[in-house]
Amino acid sequence: MVRAAMLLVSAVAGMEWEEFKQTFGKVYNSDEEGTRKAIFEQNKQQWGQHESGAILGATQFSDLTLEEFQALPIRGFVPAADMDMPKLGEHVYQGEALEGADWTTKGAVTPVKNQGQCGSCWAFSTTGGLEGAWELASGTLTSMSEQQFVDCSKANSGCNGGLMDTAFSFARGTAVATESSYPYTARDGSCKSSFSTAIPRGGVTGYTDVSNSASSLKSALNGRPISVAIQADQSVFQQYTGGVITRGCGSQLDHGVLATGYDGNTITVKNSWGASWGVNGYVKMDASQCGITTSASYPKVSASVQV
Repeated sequence: MVRAAMLLVSAVAGMEWEEFKQTFGKVYNSDEEGTRKAIFEQNKQQWGQHESGAILGATQFSDLTLEEFQALPIRGFVPAADMDMPKLGEHVYQGEALEGADWTTKGAVTPVKNQGQCGSCWAFSTTGGLEGAWELASGTLTSMSEQQFVDCSKANSGCNGGLMDTAFSFARGTAVATESSYPYTARDGSCKSSFSTAIPRGGVTGYTDVSNSASSLKSALNGRPISVAIQADQSVFQQYTGGVITRGCGSQLDHGVLATGYDGNTITVKNSWGASWGVNGYVKMDASQCGITTSASYPKVSASVQV
Protein backbone atom coordinates (compact mmCIF):
# COMPACT_ATOMS: atom_id res chain seq x y z
CA MET A 1 0.00 0.00 0.00
CA VAL A 2 2.81 2.42 0.93
CA ARG A 3 4.70 1.60 -2.27
CA ALA A 4 1.55 2.14 -4.35
CA ALA A 5 0.99 5.53 -2.71
CA MET A 6 4.62 6.52 -3.38
CA LEU A 7 4.31 5.52 -7.02
CA LEU A 8 1.11 7.56 -7.35
CA VAL A 9 2.75 10.63 -5.81
CA SER A 10 5.75 10.21 -8.11
CA ALA A 11 3.49 9.97 -11.16
CA VAL A 12 1.53 13.07 -10.18
CA ALA A 13 4.67 15.03 -9.34
CA GLY A 14 6.19 14.16 -12.71
CA MET A 15 3.12 14.88 -14.80
CA GLU A 16 3.65 16.73 -18.08
CA TRP A 17 1.28 19.21 -19.72
CA GLU A 18 -0.37 16.87 -22.23
CA GLU A 19 -0.89 14.21 -19.56
CA PHE A 20 -2.34 16.84 -17.22
CA LYS A 21 -4.89 17.90 -19.83
CA GLN A 22 -5.91 14.31 -20.46
CA THR A 23 -6.04 13.33 -16.78
CA PHE A 24 -8.24 16.25 -15.73
CA GLY A 25 -10.24 16.66 -18.94
CA LYS A 26 -8.88 20.11 -19.73
CA VAL A 27 -9.76 21.73 -23.06
CA TYR A 28 -8.59 25.21 -24.04
CA ASN A 29 -8.98 27.45 -27.04
CA SER A 30 -5.84 28.33 -28.97
CA ASP A 31 -5.52 31.75 -27.35
CA GLU A 32 -5.76 30.39 -23.81
CA GLU A 33 -3.62 27.28 -23.93
CA GLY A 34 -0.27 29.05 -23.92
CA THR A 35 -1.23 31.06 -20.86
CA ARG A 36 -2.51 28.01 -18.98
CA LYS A 37 0.57 25.98 -19.85
CA ALA A 38 2.86 28.72 -18.56
CA ILE A 39 0.94 28.87 -15.27
CA PHE A 40 1.06 25.06 -15.03
CA GLU A 41 4.83 25.05 -15.51
CA GLN A 42 5.24 27.76 -12.88
CA ASN A 43 3.13 25.82 -10.39
CA LYS A 44 5.10 22.69 -11.20
CA GLN A 45 8.21 24.29 -9.72
CA GLN A 46 6.59 23.90 -6.27
CA TRP A 47 5.86 20.18 -6.67
CA GLY A 48 7.32 17.62 -4.33
CA GLN A 49 7.78 17.92 -0.57
CA HIS A 50 6.50 21.35 0.46
CA GLU A 51 7.47 23.48 3.45
CA SER A 52 3.93 22.93 4.79
CA GLY A 53 4.66 19.22 5.25
CA ALA A 54 2.37 18.28 2.37
CA ILE A 55 3.39 16.81 -0.96
CA LEU A 56 2.38 19.06 -3.84
CA GLY A 57 1.65 17.86 -7.36
CA ALA A 58 -0.89 17.99 -10.17
CA THR A 59 -4.53 18.65 -9.31
CA GLN A 60 -7.44 20.00 -11.34
CA PHE A 61 -6.36 23.47 -10.14
CA SER A 62 -2.75 23.34 -11.39
CA ASP A 63 -3.48 25.53 -14.43
CA LEU A 64 -4.61 28.42 -12.22
CA THR A 65 -2.71 31.15 -10.44
CA LEU A 66 -3.13 31.21 -6.67
CA GLU A 67 -5.31 34.30 -7.02
CA GLU A 68 -7.57 32.51 -9.52
CA PHE A 69 -7.80 29.49 -7.22
CA GLN A 70 -8.74 31.72 -4.29
CA ALA A 71 -11.47 33.36 -6.37
CA LEU A 72 -13.16 30.06 -7.28
CA PRO A 73 -16.59 29.39 -5.70
CA ILE A 74 -15.44 26.05 -4.28
CA ARG A 75 -15.57 26.80 -0.56
CA GLY A 76 -18.42 28.75 1.08
CA PHE A 77 -18.18 28.49 4.87
CA VAL A 78 -19.72 31.49 6.66
CA PRO A 79 -18.78 31.85 10.36
CA ALA A 80 -21.54 31.87 12.97
CA ALA A 81 -23.45 35.01 13.86
CA ASP A 82 -25.47 35.33 17.06
CA MET A 83 -28.38 32.98 16.39
CA ASP A 84 -30.80 31.16 18.65
CA MET A 85 -30.18 27.54 17.69
CA PRO A 86 -30.85 24.32 19.63
CA LYS A 87 -27.30 23.53 20.71
CA LEU A 88 -27.15 20.46 22.91
CA GLY A 89 -24.23 21.42 25.09
CA GLU A 90 -20.54 21.38 24.26
CA HIS A 91 -18.27 18.38 23.78
CA VAL A 92 -15.22 18.73 26.04
CA TYR A 93 -12.35 16.27 26.48
CA GLN A 94 -12.86 14.35 29.72
CA GLY A 95 -9.50 12.59 29.94
CA GLU A 96 -10.45 9.43 28.04
CA ALA A 97 -7.96 7.52 25.90
CA LEU A 98 -7.22 9.08 22.51
CA GLU A 99 -5.95 6.06 20.59
CA GLY A 100 -7.15 6.92 17.09
CA ALA A 101 -10.23 6.41 14.95
CA ASP A 102 -11.09 5.84 11.30
CA TRP A 103 -14.78 6.02 10.39
CA THR A 104 -14.11 5.31 6.72
CA THR A 105 -13.31 1.71 7.64
CA LYS A 106 -16.34 1.39 9.93
CA GLY A 107 -19.00 2.10 7.30
CA ALA A 108 -19.99 5.56 8.54
CA VAL A 109 -18.67 7.66 5.63
CA THR A 110 -20.10 7.87 2.10
CA PRO A 111 -17.86 8.17 -0.99
CA VAL A 112 -16.22 11.52 -1.76
CA LYS A 113 -18.52 14.01 -3.48
CA ASN A 114 -17.90 17.13 -5.59
CA GLN A 115 -19.52 20.49 -4.86
CA GLY A 116 -18.44 21.90 -8.23
CA GLN A 117 -18.56 25.65 -8.85
CA CYS A 118 -20.94 26.38 -5.97
CA GLY A 119 -20.07 27.68 -2.51
CA SER A 120 -22.00 24.87 -0.83
CA CYS A 121 -19.22 23.20 1.16
CA TRP A 122 -21.30 23.77 4.30
CA ALA A 123 -24.04 21.51 2.88
CA PHE A 124 -21.53 18.72 2.16
CA SER A 125 -20.05 19.02 5.66
CA THR A 126 -23.60 18.92 7.04
CA THR A 127 -24.62 15.78 5.16
CA GLY A 128 -21.35 14.12 6.12
CA GLY A 129 -22.13 14.70 9.78
CA LEU A 130 -25.71 13.51 9.35
CA GLU A 131 -24.74 10.44 7.32
CA GLY A 132 -22.30 9.31 9.99
CA ALA A 133 -24.63 10.02 12.90
CA TRP A 134 -27.55 8.25 11.23
CA GLU A 135 -25.47 5.18 10.35
CA LEU A 136 -24.30 4.89 13.95
CA ALA A 137 -27.85 5.29 15.24
CA SER A 138 -29.69 3.12 12.70
CA GLY A 139 -27.07 0.82 11.19
CA THR A 140 -27.82 2.15 7.71
CA LEU A 141 -25.41 4.34 5.71
CA THR A 142 -27.44 6.53 3.35
CA SER A 143 -26.10 9.25 1.08
CA MET A 144 -28.05 12.41 1.88
CA SER A 145 -29.01 15.39 -0.25
CA GLU A 146 -26.81 18.47 -0.25
CA GLN A 147 -29.17 20.05 -2.76
CA GLN A 148 -32.03 19.98 -0.25
CA PHE A 149 -29.96 22.14 2.11
CA VAL A 150 -28.87 24.45 -0.72
CA ASP A 151 -32.49 24.96 -1.85
CA CYS A 152 -34.42 24.82 1.41
CA SER A 153 -32.24 25.96 4.34
CA LYS A 154 -33.13 29.63 4.02
CA ALA A 155 -31.03 30.77 6.99
CA ASN A 156 -28.09 29.80 4.79
CA SER A 157 -27.31 31.26 1.37
CA GLY A 158 -27.09 28.25 -0.96
CA CYS A 159 -24.18 28.58 -3.37
CA ASN A 160 -23.22 31.84 -1.65
CA GLY A 161 -22.28 30.09 1.57
CA GLY A 162 -23.58 28.83 4.87
CA LEU A 163 -22.90 27.26 8.24
CA MET A 164 -23.22 23.65 9.34
CA ASP A 165 -24.81 24.47 12.71
CA THR A 166 -27.55 26.46 10.95
CA ALA A 167 -28.13 23.53 8.60
CA PHE A 168 -28.34 21.07 11.51
CA SER A 169 -30.92 23.38 13.06
CA PHE A 170 -32.92 23.42 9.82
CA ALA A 171 -32.83 19.60 9.72
CA ARG A 172 -34.64 19.43 13.07
CA GLY A 173 -37.84 20.63 11.44
CA THR A 174 -37.91 18.55 8.28
CA ALA A 175 -37.30 15.11 6.87
CA VAL A 176 -33.84 14.85 5.31
CA ALA A 177 -33.85 13.68 1.69
CA THR A 178 -31.78 10.93 0.12
CA GLU A 179 -29.17 12.00 -2.41
CA SER A 180 -30.72 9.84 -5.13
CA SER A 181 -34.19 11.37 -4.76
CA TYR A 182 -32.97 14.99 -4.54
CA PRO A 183 -29.74 15.04 -6.59
CA TYR A 184 -27.09 17.72 -6.54
CA THR A 185 -27.04 20.33 -9.34
CA ALA A 186 -24.26 22.72 -8.16
CA ARG A 187 -26.63 25.69 -8.41
CA ASP A 188 -29.38 27.30 -6.38
CA GLY A 189 -32.86 25.92 -6.99
CA SER A 190 -36.40 25.95 -5.65
CA CYS A 191 -37.16 23.87 -2.57
CA LYS A 192 -38.78 20.54 -3.39
CA SER A 193 -41.18 18.76 -1.03
CA SER A 194 -41.33 15.42 -2.83
CA PHE A 195 -38.41 13.07 -2.15
CA SER A 196 -37.43 9.81 -0.47
CA THR A 197 -36.63 10.14 3.22
CA ALA A 198 -33.20 9.38 4.66
CA ILE A 199 -33.92 10.74 8.17
CA PRO A 200 -37.57 11.28 9.14
CA ARG A 201 -38.78 14.57 10.57
CA GLY A 202 -37.88 14.59 14.25
CA GLY A 203 -34.91 12.29 13.72
CA VAL A 204 -32.46 15.20 14.03
CA THR A 205 -32.76 16.52 17.60
CA GLY A 206 -30.07 19.20 17.60
CA TYR A 207 -26.31 19.54 17.49
CA THR A 208 -23.31 19.76 19.80
CA ASP A 209 -20.37 22.10 19.37
CA VAL A 210 -16.90 20.77 20.11
CA SER A 211 -14.68 22.73 22.47
CA ASN A 212 -11.76 24.44 20.71
CA SER A 213 -8.88 22.06 21.40
CA ALA A 214 -7.14 19.17 19.67
CA SER A 215 -7.97 16.82 22.54
CA SER A 216 -11.68 17.71 22.40
CA LEU A 217 -11.81 17.22 18.63
CA LYS A 218 -10.11 13.82 18.93
CA SER A 219 -12.41 12.89 21.80
CA ALA A 220 -15.42 13.77 19.65
CA LEU A 221 -13.94 11.76 16.77
CA ASN A 222 -13.85 8.71 19.02
CA GLY A 223 -17.62 8.65 18.70
CA ARG A 224 -18.42 9.75 15.14
CA PRO A 225 -17.32 11.76 12.08
CA ILE A 226 -17.27 15.49 12.86
CA SER A 227 -18.26 18.49 10.73
CA VAL A 228 -15.39 20.99 10.83
CA ALA A 229 -14.30 24.21 9.15
CA ILE A 230 -10.83 25.03 7.87
CA GLN A 231 -8.97 27.59 5.79
CA ALA A 232 -8.52 26.03 2.35
CA ASP A 233 -7.51 28.85 0.00
CA GLN A 234 -3.72 28.51 0.14
CA SER A 235 -1.37 26.91 -2.38
CA VAL A 236 -1.05 23.78 -0.23
CA PHE A 237 -4.73 23.07 -0.94
CA GLN A 238 -4.51 24.11 -4.57
CA GLN A 239 -1.91 21.42 -5.24
CA TYR A 240 -2.21 18.95 -2.36
CA THR A 241 -1.49 15.35 -3.35
CA GLY A 242 -0.33 13.78 -0.10
CA GLY A 243 1.50 14.11 3.18
CA VAL A 244 0.39 15.88 6.34
CA ILE A 245 -0.07 19.64 6.53
CA THR A 246 1.93 20.68 9.60
CA ARG A 247 2.30 24.43 9.06
CA GLY A 248 1.30 27.49 7.11
CA CYS A 249 -2.26 26.90 5.89
CA GLY A 250 -3.85 29.74 7.89
CA SER A 251 -6.80 29.90 10.26
CA GLN A 252 -9.29 32.20 8.50
CA LEU A 253 -12.12 29.68 8.14
CA ASP A 254 -13.63 29.50 4.65
CA HIS A 255 -14.41 25.84 3.98
CA GLY A 256 -16.68 23.26 5.61
CA VAL A 257 -15.44 19.65 5.47
CA LEU A 258 -15.74 16.38 7.41
CA ALA A 259 -13.17 15.03 9.87
CA THR A 260 -13.35 11.24 9.55
CA GLY A 261 -10.67 10.12 11.98
CA TYR A 262 -7.29 10.74 13.57
CA ASP A 263 -3.96 9.08 14.27
CA GLY A 264 -1.88 10.78 16.92
CA ASN A 265 -2.30 14.49 16.24
CA THR A 266 -3.04 13.97 12.53
CA ILE A 267 -6.65 14.55 11.49
CA THR A 268 -8.01 12.91 8.32
CA VAL A 269 -10.46 15.09 6.41
CA LYS A 270 -12.92 14.26 3.64
CA ASN A 271 -13.08 17.15 1.17
CA SER A 272 -15.81 17.92 -1.39
CA TRP A 273 -13.68 18.63 -4.49
CA GLY A 274 -14.05 15.17 -6.02
CA ALA A 275 -11.97 12.02 -5.67
CA SER A 276 -9.31 13.20 -8.16
CA TRP A 277 -8.14 15.89 -5.71
CA GLY A 278 -5.78 15.12 -2.83
CA VAL A 279 -5.50 11.47 -1.79
CA ASN A 280 -8.68 10.07 -3.32
CA GLY A 281 -10.48 13.21 -2.14
CA TYR A 282 -8.95 13.29 1.36
CA VAL A 283 -6.37 15.49 3.09
CA LYS A 284 -4.43 15.01 6.33
CA MET A 285 -3.45 17.84 8.65
CA ASP A 286 -2.04 18.36 12.11
CA ALA A 287 -4.75 19.29 14.61
CA SER A 288 -2.98 22.62 15.19
CA GLN A 289 -3.41 23.67 11.56
CA CYS A 290 -5.98 25.33 9.28
CA GLY A 291 -8.24 26.29 12.20
CA ILE A 292 -9.70 22.78 12.24
CA THR A 293 -10.53 22.79 15.97
CA THR A 294 -12.20 26.21 16.04
CA SER A 295 -15.65 25.51 14.56
CA ALA A 296 -16.34 21.78 14.95
CA SER A 297 -19.76 20.31 15.64
CA TYR A 298 -21.89 17.22 15.16
CA PRO A 299 -25.63 16.53 14.88
CA LYS A 300 -27.60 14.51 17.40
CA VAL A 301 -30.06 12.06 15.88
CA SER A 302 -32.58 9.50 17.07
CA ALA A 303 -33.39 6.39 15.06
CA SER A 304 -36.55 5.72 17.07
CA VAL A 305 -38.62 8.01 14.82
CA GLN A 306 -40.31 5.96 12.09
CA VAL A 307 -39.73 6.79 8.42
